[in-house]
Amino acid sequence: MRGIAAVPSYVVMQPTTLCNLDCTYCYLPLRAADRRMPVPVAEAVAGSVNPWAAQGRFSVVWHGGEPLAAGREHFAALLAPFEAGVEHHVQTNATLIDDAWCEFFATHQVRVSVSVDGPRERNQERTSRGGRPAYDRILRGVAALRRHGLPFSALAVVSRPAPGLATELYEYFLSLGCDVLGINIEETEGVNLRDNSHDPAVVTAFWAELVAAWRREPRIHLREVEWSLRYVAATLGGEADAVLPRRLDPIPTVGYDGSVTVLSPELAGFTDPRYGDFSSGNVLRTPLAEILATASDTSWVGEFLTGVEACRSSCAYFGFCGGGHAANRYFEHGRFDGTETEHCRNSKIRLLEGVLEHARDHQEPAA
Repeated sequence: MRGIAAVPSYVVMQPTTLCNLDCTYCYLPLRAADRRMPVPVAEAVAGSVNPWAAQGRFSVVWHGGEPLAAGREHFAALLAPFEAGVEHHVQTNATLIDDAWCEFFATHQVRVSVSVDGPRERNQERTSRGGRPAYDRILRGVAALRRHGLPFSALAVVSRPAPGLATELYEYFLSLGCDVLGINIEETEGVNLRDNSHDPAVVTAFWAELVAAWRREPRIHLREVEWSLRYVAATLGGEADAVLPRRLDPIPTVGYDGSVTVLSPELAGFTDPRYGDFSSGNVLRTPLAEILATASDTSWVGEFLTGVEACRSSCAYFGFCGGGHAANRYFEHGRFDGTETEHCRNSKIRLLEGVLEHARDHQEPAA
C-alpha cells in the first residue's frame, strides 16, 4: 500500500454544519452554525461520482453536523443529481427521525446509521443545546425506523472502557435491533481536547470481552471485530499482504461550501498556520476527480505519507492498520509525520491484541 488512489470507494458529504445536539465529545467546530450545502455543490460532486458508480459499487455518506437538520426538501434536492447506481448513507443522531423521514429514506433508498452510545446511563454526554438528555428522542427515532421496517446500523462512542461494559453494550444493541455495530473509543481530535489515554490492559480486555459477547450470539455484524478476524485469517493463510488496498483510499470529504479534504473527515472546517484549511481544492472550481488526482501535492498530505512510511518501517501492526488516520496524528502530535497515537493504541493495537487474547483463552485443547 503506497500513495493515494485516484478513485475513492466512497465520498463524505456535509449537507449542513448544524447539529441540534451538543455532545461533550464532539469534534466539529461549526456545529452551532447553520451553513447548508448549496445544490450546485452536490451537482458538481455528482459529475464525478456518477461515472464511478457506473463502474461498480459506490457510496455517498451524508455526515454533518446533523444531516437531517438540513430538512427533507433541501436534502432531496442534494440527492437529486446522483444517478440510481449511487448508494446513499446517512449518519444521524436519530432525534429528528419520524414517519415522514422514514418515508423519505424508503423513497430515496437511504441507508441509516444511528449514533447512540448504549443504554440511557451510557448516553449522558449526548445532550441538547440546553443540556437536556437526548436519549428518549433517539429511541423515538429508532422506534420509527423499526415501525417502518427499515434496517439500520449503530455507532457507539466509548469514553471509558471498563470491565463488563462490552457485554452490556453488545446485549443492548442486540435488543435495539441494529444489524451492524461500530464501536469507537473516544478520540482526542477537533475541538474535543479530552485525554484519551487508558490502561492498555483494560482496553485489551474490553475488546476481548466484546469478541466473547459477539461469539455467543453473532447476530450483529460487528465492524471492528470482523475486520480483525479477516486480518488474522489472512495472516494465518499467508495472505496478509492482500488485506490492505494497494493505495490509500482518499476518503474525500466535501464540505458544505464545496471544499474537499482528503483522508480524514475530521480535518474539515479547521485551519492551521502551517497547513492552511487542509483542503485540496473546491468542486465548484475543479472537478472532484481532478482534485483527487493531485491530492498528494497538498503539503500536509505529503507529510502524512512520510509518516505512513515511518509506521511501515517501525510498527509490527502496520499490516493491520495501514498507518493510522491523518486527523489523529495532527490532533495528538500537532503534525502528520509522527507515528503511534493513542488512537492507534486504543482502536488498532489493543483491538487486535484483544481478539488474539480471546482466541488464546478459548482455543481447543490439543488432541
